[in-house]
Amino acid sequence: MIRSSKLVPKLAITFGAAALLAACNPFGSSTPETETEKFSYSVGVDIGKSLETIRDDLDMAALTQGLDDVMAKNELAMDDATRREIQTTVAQKLREKHMKKQEEEAKSAVAGGAKFLAENGKKEGVTTTASGLQYRVLTAGTGAKPTAEDTVTVHYKGTLLNGETFDSSYDRKEPATFQLNQVIPGWTEGVQLMTVGSKYEFVIPAALAYGEQGAGGKIGPNQVLKFDVELLDIKK
Repeated sequence: MIRSSKLVPKLAITFGAAALLAACNPFGSSTPETETEKFSYSVGVDIGKSLETIRDDLDMAALTQGLDDVMAKNELAMDDATRREIQTTVAQKLREKHMKKQEEEAKSAVAGGAKFLAENGKKEGVTTTASGLQYRVLTAGTGAKPTAEDTVTVHYKGTLLNGETFDSSYDRKEPATFQLNQVIPGWTEGVQLMTVGSKYEFVIPAALAYGEQGAGGKIGPNQVLKFDVELLDIKK
């Protein structure tokens, strides 16, 4: 996520690192071998990653010219004040661009989420609670049910509506343990419906998940989330 207050120093750090990279000896093969080559390559990767979010706003020829001028000790085409001014101006534009995109995605998520919930609620085996939480029993259990104050151990997989997995204890090969009233409301409500040994599919409306703020990373604002949850243990 781009924030204007952080973009200018970030750009300065990035270009400083790029200048350091230019000072290193380039390697001819596709795989770095010497320590200098490996160091140079690693710095290059870091630079590339730091520029990913603004790559469409960069002119690579001008960026390279700036590097060359610094390393060759040429007279710079822009003084410090001018460079700071343009970086501040572009940072503001990028912030506004990001905010507009985020607003559009949030509106789209509301409409898409409402449509999905309406259609999913009609499917066989799906129950919708008074709060709007939807669940389907995948495997029935015979054990006890937890309360909100209990600590539970679960295996789970969380996905977006497009099928992308954003979190999975299965992938980590380690179940998660937490107090049930310390998680998102959809989890607190849903897991209390389960018995030990059961496995449920939950579809959690944004209001019972991360709401308008989202959770950063893959979970944007107003996202409806899907979870497969397996209740393994309860500790009172």
